[in-house]
Formats: sequence, structure tokens, C-alpha cells
Amino acid sequence: MDWVTPLGFAAGIMTTVGYVPQLIKLIRTKSSRDISLLMFLVISIGVFLWLLYGFYIDSLPVIAANAVTLVFTAVISFLKIRYSRRR
Repeated sequence: MDWVTPLGFAAGIMTTVGYVPQLIKLIRTKSSRDISLLMFLVISIGVFLWLLYGFYIDSLPVIAANAVTLVFTAVISFLKIRYSRRR
């Protein structure tokens, strides 16, 4: 393994972990008032496209980071819809 693969994993971990505080806050407060559903839907589509690209170029760091990020953005989008209906 060359130095580029660990660099890719580090970049993927940092950009993926960035969604965790939002997800935790959303779950704790059960309030999605300040979250843009459109933004998370657009991000989810973009992440899905990156995931497809990762498979195409056979890049494990791109695949892993975007698979986990897609789960996070999908859960945030789902909770946004769910908690918005409660109001």
C-alpha cells in the first residue's frame, strides 16, 4: 500500500465524521427545524454518485467513505422528514 491510500482513508474519515455531530444533535433534540432537507437530499445524491465513481475506479477509500456518508445523510434526511411531521 502506498501513501495515497492512507491519505484517502484519512480524508474520507474526516469528511464522514463531520456529519456525526449533526446526527447526534438531531437524535437528542428531536428537532429538525434548522436543517435543510433540500441540502441533505442534494448531498445524498452527490455522495451516491461518488460511491458509484469509487466502484468504477475500484478505490476502497472512496467507496468506504461515501457508503458511510450516504447512510448518515440518508438517516438525517429521514429524521428531518419524520420530525417535521410532528410539528
